[in-house]
Amino acid sequence: MPSFDYDLFVIGGGSGGVRSARVAASLGKKVGIAEEYRFGGTCVIRGCVPKKLFVYASQYPEHFEDSAGYGWTVGEKSFDWKKLIAAKDKEITRLEGLYRKGLETAGADIFESRAELVDAHTVLLKGLDRTVTAERIVIAVGGAPNPHAALPGYELCISSNEAFHLETLPKSILIAGGGYIAVEFANIFHGLGVETTLIYRGQEILSRFDQDMRRGLHEAMTAKGIRILLQDVLQDVSRNEDGSLAVTMNNGNLQVETVMLALGRDPNTKGLGLENAGVQIDERGAIVVDAYSRTNVPSVFALGDVTDRVQLTPVAIHEAMCFIETEYRGNPTPVDHDLIATAVFSQPEIGTVGLSEEAAAKKYGELEIYRAQFRPMKATLSGRQERTIMKLIVNAADRKVVGAHILGHEAGEMAQLLGITLKAGCTKDDFDRTMAVHPTAAEELVTMYVPSYRIRNGERV
Repeated sequence: MPSFDYDLFVIGGGSGGVRSARVAASLGKKVGIAEEYRFGGTCVIRGCVPKKLFVYASQYPEHFEDSAGYGWTVGEKSFDWKKLIAAKDKEITRLEGLYRKGLETAGADIFESRAELVDAHTVLLKGLDRTVTAERIVIAVGGAPNPHAALPGYELCISSNEAFHLETLPKSILIAGGGYIAVEFANIFHGLGVETTLIYRGQEILSRFDQDMRRGLHEAMTAKGIRILLQDVLQDVSRNEDGSLAVTMNNGNLQVETVMLALGRDPNTKGLGLENAGVQIDERGAIVVDAYSRTNVPSVFALGDVTDRVQLTPVAIHEAMCFIETEYRGNPTPVDHDLIATAVFSQPEIGTVGLSEEAAAKKYGELEIYRAQFRPMKATLSGRQERTIMKLIVNAADRKVVGAHILGHEAGEMAQLLGITLKAGCTKDDFDRTMAVHPTAAEELVTMYVPSYRIRNGERV
């Protein structure tokens, strides 16, 4: 049997890479891990975590407004962008330290270097001008924002990466895209006082989400003052003499201080040396893997966004744990991507798990749709005219709940618990037997006893 420097070498220090390296090392395996930027990956450094901190910051203007209805008088309000950035950076540094400490405590060797494949068992550490060998190699390098280089003037635009490090808060911004990143940042910038426009080529924001969630959020964003331009695309971006940006669109022109492109993310496989090892990629550059995260090369595995399966941090961590179970614990465990609960941290939030009404209608012969729309209790004294929407999609044949969707405060928290419920295969009768917690918004989920309408053979009846 050949001798290797490492039992496992991991390329990429994000959530999936760190989890696989740390757990393998804790099992007594000799593990090395390389990261060229910062440990924590997209999620911790320039994704989910700083974004959620920005979301909290952007909610305070509404909190201040709402407090008046509850008897509070709030004095002069001001916002300091630089203080937010500094506080965010401090927290990110703390979290990165925890990732490093976990690896060190487990006994993994850490390399601060770009790593590329030389062959199926050899990795070049470019920054250190050194090669190492490993019995198994895990690639977990994540993804990167699509620069949309075909757009004239794309180099004048920012992506979500740069949005976390702007020196000053712009007075106006145009965000291109209709996915969760574009929608969340539109709400963030608007909440921080930026004149915000969202442009999207589709007929409605958030494709593949339930239509009620999409329309409801669109209406709420528009009511707040966010301008949404649908079925429109950017044609050109250029710099004006005063430093602002001139934007040409299909349906008009716009002058803004900043343009942000949120037009999807690409697997980060360029220059990784995959061809040296014969690792197969698809037309988007994603590494092709099977249900056990194995590539076509027996010694090479891939996890997380670089495989373009489901681009979510908890999914990468789950894939890492399935890899550990399969390769190091003798328990072959395929990755389960079914019924993944997710949230859009817009304002209001969307929390969802399972099939949308539109997708379920194509799969099942008859559906029962339970839908409630109401003004949340918190809004009654504040005077805010927002609405919460809750929706359950039920397969009429066996009464199983196949989709649950919420638009409203703390929808993400509720979606996590609904994920357990749907994963367990609960039926609408199980919901009906469950006692409500009053007064809460979530009690609506267990008190909708009569279908709002039915879908039969794809048609509403």
